[in-house]
Amino acid sequence: MSFKVRLEKGNRVQVPKPLRMRYSLDNSKVLKVSVRVIEAHTDWEDFHARMDKSGRITISKLTLCLLQSEASKLSLAGEIVEVSIEPA
Repeated sequence: MSFKVRLEKGNRVQVPKPLRMRYSLDNSKVLKVSVRVIEAHTDWEDFHARMDKSGRITISKLTLCLLQSEASKLSLAGEIVEVSIEPA
């Protein structure tokens, strides 16, 4: 599944609740997450993660560094990102 969301403080993205319910996603499953910054037209960066209890995924620092170097911005907080999630 794929969705667009704003990058929150703390390098986190919120998975929409309807998607969590439809695909029975919970915090025990490891997910393959792909992220890209929409406005900068960056390539997809992949990593594995789990959701926390609130339905948020924390983007790893290495992935953020790669996205920032491609986007040429100091901070990506507040930027719109496209996220794709699939079971690992």
